[in-house]
Amino acid sequence: MSEASAGRVAGGVEDLTASDLLRAIRSSREVEHAEAARQLVLAAAWADLHPPESIHDAASFTTQGCEHEEPIAGEGAPLVAEFCVAELGGVLGMSSTAAKKLIGQALELRHRLPRLWAQVHAGRVPAWQARAVAEATIHSSPPLTSQAAGFVDAQVAAVAGRVGPAQLDRLVAEAIKRYDLATADPAADPEDGYLHIDPRHVTIDTQDVHFAGTMRIEADVDIADALDLDRAVAHGAETQKALGSTEPLDVRRAKALGDLARTQTALDLAGTETDPQRLPVAREVVLHAHFDAHFDAGFSGDTTVFGPIGRLEEGQRLVLLEQVRSWCADSRTKVTIKPVIDLNTQLATDAYAIPDRIREQVVLRDRTCVFPWCTRPARRCDVDHVIPYDHDAEAEGRLQPGPTRSDNLACLCRFHHRLKTHSSWRYQTIAPGTFEWTSPHGHRYRRDHTGTSPIDDPGPPGPPDPADVVRIPRPRRR
Repeated sequence: MSEASAGRVAGGVEDLTASDLLRAIRSSREVEHAEAARQLVLAAAWADLHPPESIHDAASFTTQGCEHEEPIAGEGAPLVAEFCVAELGGVLGMSSTAAKKLIGQALELRHRLPRLWAQVHAGRVPAWQARAVAEATIHSSPPLTSQAAGFVDAQVAAVAGRVGPAQLDRLVAEAIKRYDLATADPAADPEDGYLHIDPRHVTIDTQDVHFAGTMRIEADVDIADALDLDRAVAHGAETQKALGSTEPLDVRRAKALGDLARTQTALDLAGTETDPQRLPVAREVVLHAHFDAHFDAGFSGDTTVFGPIGRLEEGQRLVLLEQVRSWCADSRTKVTIKPVIDLNTQLATDAYAIPDRIREQVVLRDRTCVFPWCTRPARRCDVDHVIPYDHDAEAEGRLQPGPTRSDNLACLCRFHHRLKTHSSWRYQTIAPGTFEWTSPHGHRYRRDHTGTSPIDDPGPPGPPDPADVVRIPRPRRR
């Protein structure tokens, strides 16, 4: 929001009474819900404009790497041409993955959860609640049939969408049982449909790294396993305290869990006489931390009240220098120092294949996929020639138009690499690490290490739809 817009919004608020403020904010929330519902309608309409028949190249149904039809909702919902999600994500300022989720949830609601869809547009259920239900029915395992989804729809609509995550899980489990969608477990109680879904899991959110160098772990495990784990963690925490640790209990429990991961429970830490220098390396985790080389102790970055900080490549988060020191101080941690790569140096090769040193430079420079709003880490991306490499140029005595050189390379995740290759999305390098993208409909975006920003000039309009594209009244269903 611009300063002028913010001023207009704030203007006159101080003159409102308490009752007026309450009415105004309630009205604002109602407008917000109405617009969120309208966005679902528009997202579904965008999908209607891009059925599989809208893919212009007929070979794209069979050619590996090209655009194909994409099922993004449950059985009975329309298929869409997969590349259409990128254009919608661009104008909404979200990743292609988030746009795909929005379209899928809109189609799921419209075609498989019609009662809930109607309640959203009648203003009785907020769009975010309906989207949560759609997400659950889309990703149910095993998948819900149209009839099973209809059962969930009827139950949720009866309470105007007021169901929590646990209640929703039970409804999905009941639908799976009611419509015989899962093979019965002979050991399970036949009267308990919830046992057909095994909730056990261990999830480590490696993309959400706290600046202090921590990650969140969430798990559902067997009762016996949970109790055993609790005892082992408690024992580890008490052992640390007995050895002189003055850290809080929660910190000692977290460290004890890490010790379990490194199988250190087999060591009697209180009585061992083993030389720690002779113990095998226990940590095999690879982290990429970047600091500026301007600190007296060796390296540093910006400084906060917590001390010097740098950037942790995993999760694109900040990390405390002190945290990195503590990792390196562990005698059983293997530390590798890689040579510094100057991101401002132009590296090049005459070959098409990208050498490791150039690839590493591009990965460090771009940090993520350079498509607008994409956040996939660059280290898991392809390195693309912005101007395509011409394999016949040398043989025909022509200058290579797309050299393998730092300023002609960019990191693209596999989806956006295919999008760039097989659609009319185009981009160009403005400066090393800075790119301008143009969508098929003429929307333009600038992407650099700070993120994505739309370019105000919408550019020329996209090409008109070919006359031979088949448009069907009802999108083909899966």
